[in-house]
Amino acid sequence: MSVILTYYGKSFDPFCPAAADIDERDIAHALSMLCRANGHIGIFYSVAQHSLNCLIEAKARGYSLRTQRFCLLHDAAESYLSDLTRPVKEHFPLYYEAEARLQKVIFEALDAGEPSEREWAEVGEIDDSLLAQEFLRLRGVRLFDEIPALLGCCDFESHPPAGMERRFLEELRRLRTARE
Repeated sequence: MSVILTYYGKSFDPFCPAAADIDERDIAHALSMLCRANGHIGIFYSVAQHSLNCLIEAKARGYSLRTQRFCLLHDAAESYLSDLTRPVKEHFPLYYEAEARLQKVIFEALDAGEPSEREWAEVGEIDDSLLAQEFLRLRGVRLFDEIPALLGCCDFESHPPAGMERRFLEELRRLRTARE
């Protein structure tokens, strides 16, 4: 079987993705149901919430609407591929290729464009900052000697998936219609 059945009823091949098959509702729903760190934290803290926190931080840093969009969507491929933790992912180069290909299709389907190197570096910096803060705040573990400070008022409390799904969709729709 080469396809998955998405929450909103599409047959989707994550290794041969088509922009027409991308549904923002499927992305929001799946990310709201996926727990960060493969669930190895003390509360339910979803990938959708992590993505929303990345957006909050991008806004606080004064980054462009494009970078904000990429921050919200940077883990969107996980909604179709699931996620592998960083230490595992590095051993699966084919996963990286599939994830990059799918992420590009998602950006195209949701009118985000393709990030420049600078924009993607900004996303990566925020993603790493959130990772460090998440482990510190949710596990009491320091992943790095220096924990990057956050400028935004990020939310590290546990929230039900339905609320995160709704907020993710609201922000995505706002960003899709916003103009620089």
